[in-house]
Amino acid sequence: MKKARVVAPARRPEVRLPPPEPYGGGPLEPEGDYDGLEFADADLAGQDGTGSRFMDCALTGCALDDTRLAHARLYDSRLTGIRGVGTNLADATLRDVELLDARLGGTQLHGAVLERVLIRGGKIDYLNLRAARLRDVVFEGCVLVEPDFAGARLERVEFVDCVLKEADFGAARLKDVDLRRAAELGIARGVERLAGAVISPAQLMDLAPVLAAELGVKVAAVD
Repeated sequence: MKKARVVAPARRPEVRLPPPEPYGGGPLEPEGDYDGLEFADADLAGQDGTGSRFMDCALTGCALDDTRLAHARLYDSRLTGIRGVGTNLADATLRDVELLDARLGGTQLHGAVLERVLIRGGKIDYLNLRAARLRDVVFEGCVLVEPDFAGARLERVEFVDCVLKEADFGAARLKDVDLRRAAELGIARGVERLAGAVISPAQLMDLAPVLAAELGVKVAAVD
């Protein structure tokens, strides 16, 4: 008999970019339409691309400090080696996107929709995914410092060989979330919201003090 699946696997994106055309330069524009372009080592810091659409685009080595991309739509695109602090992607939509080797801090993705997204390598500090919707998302080989999933909905999300430090799952809703292969699992808040996730026996032991505190159980050695 076949062994029943413990958790449904995430569907990874299949990004196959056509030969891109070099971005011609100039600042981003609100509600801009960018199709089949390559942004190579572009300095987009402080620019306003609110509501823009990126289709079949490659962003490589770009600076995104304080770049405004709220409500932007990124489809079938690959972002490699991007860096920035305070990038605003609130309420954005990312579908069939690969984010590779990023170095980001304070990225705002609250209220965003992520579907078939791979986040691999790199380090992201203080990632804000409050009230976001994540479906078929894989975090692989990356470091997430104090990621905020409060109020988010996660379905078919995998954490593979990645480090989670002081994650917040408060009021989050999880379904088919696989945490077993996380290299480090640290949860600051919301451990009671892990229903719908699967963890390993070793992780259960590591989380025991947090679970005991949540349940109000006192743990003490016998005199």
